[in-house]
Amino acid sequence: MAGTGILVVVETSAGVPRPTALELFGAARAIGDALGPVTALVVGRSVAAAADQVARLGADRVLVADAEEFAEPVAARMARAVAAAWETAQPTLVFLPGTTLGRDVAAVVAAQRGVPHLVDVVMLELTDEEIVAIRPVYQSKLLTTVRASRARPAVVTVRAGSFRPPEPAEPAARVEPLTVTLSDADRRVRVTRTVEKPRGQVDLESAPVVVVGGRGIGEPEGFAQLAELAELLGGALGCTRAVSDLGWRPHYEQIGQTGKQVRPKLYLGVGVSGAVQHTVGMQGSETIVVINRDPNAPLVKMADFALVADWTEIVPRLIARLRERRGRAG
Repeated sequence: MAGTGILVVVETSAGVPRPTALELFGAARAIGDALGPVTALVVGRSVAAAADQVARLGADRVLVADAEEFAEPVAARMARAVAAAWETAQPTLVFLPGTTLGRDVAAVVAAQRGVPHLVDVVMLELTDEEIVAIRPVYQSKLLTTVRASRARPAVVTVRAGSFRPPEPAEPAARVEPLTVTLSDADRRVRVTRTVEKPRGQVDLESAPVVVVGGRGIGEPEGFAQLAELAELLGGALGCTRAVSDLGWRPHYEQIGQTGKQVRPKLYLGVGVSGAVQHTVGMQGSETIVVINRDPNAPLVKMADFALVADWTEIVPRLIARLRERRGRAG
């Protein structure tokens, strides 16, 4: 197999690693002993703290592409950084997170190198001759096995929530700046607007508790109660695609095939019917609790605990009880 080791590409936002990027180190650890050293590439602006964080997750070497141009999520620029890191590390496998940006960059890099691209991977193993990956298909109703020869490198995008980040340890990695040369064409695309979640809000993808509202809430104003419930539970607020399409909640709260993947300890679905498009994004939840008036809703049948009732009768009572308990604790 050409090259040695694994290159893990760490996507950042406002200088902070994306949670899905940190999960890649769990995937690398699962097969790293068979391939050699793990090199991390941290891309962004003002990412010194992110590089230190990554150095504690099992990387043997950390390359840092830190420049104003990398503050914007532009695939062409990030692909240049990956190409530069590839020349430096000469890896056998390149891991990228299964984010919108990660998928775009992976496709560009794989095409430029003329190497296989394994997409949306949830499990990975090696044989003497092949890289064997498992990925979901048909809206995650089935799993399929895909293979690539170990005779040449491969690019892998990993689905969010498929691996857990390793526990941080004392850093042993070398942190080195990486020089990346951008062309005028790379600078042609400009980001004119970004929508950020409010400061202080719990990150949806890493939250231990996720409260999700569906179209059954009936009106956008109802989500104020769900937001309070999520805050009292120490969790995050999410929504279905139907809610996002209606403009009731922002897209960054959407969970599902075209949104975020979550694996909380507790998923609380309120007024969520359970369309496949949504359930593929939360089916890894440890405990699923549902409040819905329809006893035949797919998510009710999927739940560990289900309350067949109107959410307006249940949620205010939950909020009141949690407020009461918080007052006693204070």
